[in-house]
Amino acid sequence: MGLQVVGEISDGLEAVQKAEELRPDLVLLDIGLPTINGIEAASRIHQSVPGARILFLTQNDDPDVMRAALLNGACGYIIKADAKSELLPAIETVIRGDKFVSRRLERPNPN
Repeated sequence: MGLQVVGEISDGLEAVQKAEELRPDLVLLDIGLPTINGIEAASRIHQSVPGARILFLTQNDDPDVMRAALLNGACGYIIKADAKSELLPAIETVIRGDKFVSRRLERPNPN
């Protein structure tokens, strides 16, 4: 799998603008972005660049936030602590058109 970084951003609004300009196959976002959060950015990107696959890489392990991200256009959600083992499989899965969620969020919370 050949990957090429075509842009980097510093906030959510810039993510939307760059996605519209560059029309990438994959957009990697965080939840906690300035100007507009990652979920709002994902929603806007999903609407304006429907072919782009959106993958979250975040510290936020709240299942409700993960569900909101997936409902707003994301195809995947990875916890940063799991990135070493999950990032490449997640990218491959999302590019293929399937969903990917960090293993720790797949299991029901015992609390």
